[in-house]
Amino acid sequence: MTEGYHLAQLNIAGMKGPIDGPLMASFVARLEELNALADEAPGFVWRLQSEDGDATAIRAFGDQVLVNLSVWTSIQALRDYAYGGRHLELLRNRREWFEGATRPYQVLWWVPAGHTPDVDEAKRKLVYLESRGPTAEAFSFQQVFEAPAAIPS
Repeated sequence: MTEGYHLAQLNIAGMKGPIDGPLMASFVARLEELNALADEAPGFVWRLQSEDGDATAIRAFGDQVLVNLSVWTSIQALRDYAYGGRHLELLRNRREWFEGATRPYQVLWWVPAGHTPDVDEAKRKLVYLESRGPTAEAFSFQQVFEAPAAIPS
């Protein structure tokens, strides 16, 4: 764990069809399982969700774009969840449900421990990454920046 800071992450995905349509049915069928895996994963802190327990109703980037916003104790904790186990199985099938990305679709950034980012903050980070490239302010798994030094107490 990085003392004093947690890692926030946003990823977005353009759906190939309506969330309640046949193209998305096999994705939706796995969503509860995947959210439970995240909730129980070592290093998981928080994830954006509606009263339904997921974020599929939150359409901050348009009607056909799903949002995933979460907070983790470290880059390694997020990497282990995202690129391991059953989540990795789903990632391998993403082209079945989601359009290919032509611009950045994921952004990582450090937040003070206890801070819960909102969608507007996440949008700003994604725009920052797209316009300026990876920096300590907003980055990706391809170019990681360490958390700021903890402020001495």
